[in-house]
Amino acid sequence: MPKSKISAFLYLLVVFLSGALVGAFSYRLYMVQSVLSSRGATAPARKADPEEIRRTIVADMRDKIKLDNDQVEQLNKIFDRTRDEFDEHHRKWNEEGAKIRDNQVAAIKAILRPDQIALYDKYRAERDAMRKQHRKGGGPFPDKR
Repeated sequence: MPKSKISAFLYLLVVFLSGALVGAFSYRLYMVQSVLSSRGATAPARKADPEEIRRTIVADMRDKIKLDNDQVEQLNKIFDRTRDEFDEHHRKWNEEGAKIRDNQVAAIKAILRPDQIALYDKYRAERDAMRKQHRKGGGPFPDKR
């Protein structure tokens, strides 16, 4: 094969491969933007800080409803009381939920053979680890069907 034909072939190969690379990169970029825009976001979401949200709400109410300083102080007391009530509710709910989960675990273990109980405990530990990962923002909860 003459040298010019080999050079032409190599140039065509380089052009083809660079086009494929640019196409793959563009497709990936397009898909990421599509997913973000379908969520109504333009950047990865960060977890909202409750105190930051509260400050924003108080400032908005002060400006839009024309609250005076006394009303802002009363509003903050209302928000404090409401937060305390929600915290107490969540504490009770968590305690009741833990009792329900413990009853479920005991009922499941009651139907298992002794050799299965160790496997069940291992399975629960794995699921708990995945749940913790999910809560830390580690992505969707994996489905291992």
